[in-house]
Amino acid sequence: MTINNEHNKLNVPNLRFKEFQGEWEKTKFGDIATGFDYGMNAAAKNYDGVNKYIRITDIDEASSTYTDKDIVSPDGVLTDNYLVNNRDILLARTGASTGKSYLYKKSDGKLYYAGFLIRANVTTHDPYFVFSQLHTHRYWRWVSIMSARSGQPGINSQEYSSFPIYTTSIEEERKIAKLLSLLDERIATQSKIIEDLKKLKCAIIEKHYRQAKLHKYKICDLGVPFSVGSLSKEDLSEEGHECILYGELFTTYDCVINEVKSHTNKIVNTTLSQKGDLLFPSSTTVDAVSLISPSVIDIPNVILGGDMFGIHIDKKFNAYYLSYYINLIARKKLAIYAKGSTIIHLHYKDIAKAQLLLPDLCEQDKIAKCMMAEDAKIKLEEQLLTKLEKQKQYLLRQMFI
Repeated sequence: MTINNEHNKLNVPNLRFKEFQGEWEKTKFGDIATGFDYGMNAAAKNYDGVNKYIRITDIDEASSTYTDKDIVSPDGVLTDNYLVNNRDILLARTGASTGKSYLYKKSDGKLYYAGFLIRANVTTHDPYFVFSQLHTHRYWRWVSIMSARSGQPGINSQEYSSFPIYTTSIEEERKIAKLLSLLDERIATQSKIIEDLKKLKCAIIEKHYRQAKLHKYKICDLGVPFSVGSLSKEDLSEEGHECILYGELFTTYDCVINEVKSHTNKIVNTTLSQKGDLLFPSSTTVDAVSLISPSVIDIPNVILGGDMFGIHIDKKFNAYYLSYYINLIARKKLAIYAKGSTIIHLHYKDIAKAQLLLPDLCEQDKIAKCMMAEDAKIKLEEQLLTKLEKQKQYLLRQMFI
């Protein structure tokens, strides 16, 4: 590739395959695509084995691909007018996902698209080349401005057709598209590796649990409970004492906390962690099952704050195993003790008498070590995924205007 140092003077990208020269042409999305049609207003029903229904929620946020985790079919009379075809791009037109896009792949099968999506068919240019421009910083800046409404964000078909697109020779478009599609495939493979490792981790602990000799305990047998001080987002700072807010137990940390992300300068009336404490969030607005998300902290003297409680785990138990066990095996069982509707709460007194079936300490130690090794492997694979995604973002910035 060659780097063009005069990109501020010409309509050319900064990074380019060396065999191509000349300026790119600035046009509008509507000049290189046809349609910009709205989807069908039909309810979803159970998948009939042939006809699939793609809605905004069926487009993966990270990869912009069709996700088949919850396949449904459209209800009612089906017509070819709403079939997604080769070279079609779907665009989300309303809500928080406005701007999200999807490029049809034949392997996704027979797809009908829903009413909150807009379909555009790229006619003479490379569709992947055009699709890639819908992931650039320039595009998302345009979406932010164009979708601004007094109420819910949105972009209509006429507005989408006005988005500025840069085009070049079909040979250059295809070569850029080939490079980016290969990188996207590698990112998808890496995501699948991580997903499979997480499934393997669950399978290991579940199989061991089924085969182990189990003993009855109550949560109150595990150790000494404790409450924490108040701490809010306003108390966070870039530097200062390491701290954990209760909300981070959902969003930032997994079963084991071995690296703290946040800091605070608030040191009055605070609660400090002990190595091996099991921390439980006490409230959520999602659901009872997601509230059962304890983490064991591997670091002492971290400030704990917010809507959470903890247990100083007795040496007769492996705190790390308990965290994996509750998150991966006993989550639904403990969720029945959560209370509330709009805001769901869980306090120590609610679960203190809840019964657990646990293997002996030797078995806990063995499986905890195995789980932590799996977590270390997953972390390495996630770091590689992050690098691949950063590489793609770099290429999107440099290879497009």
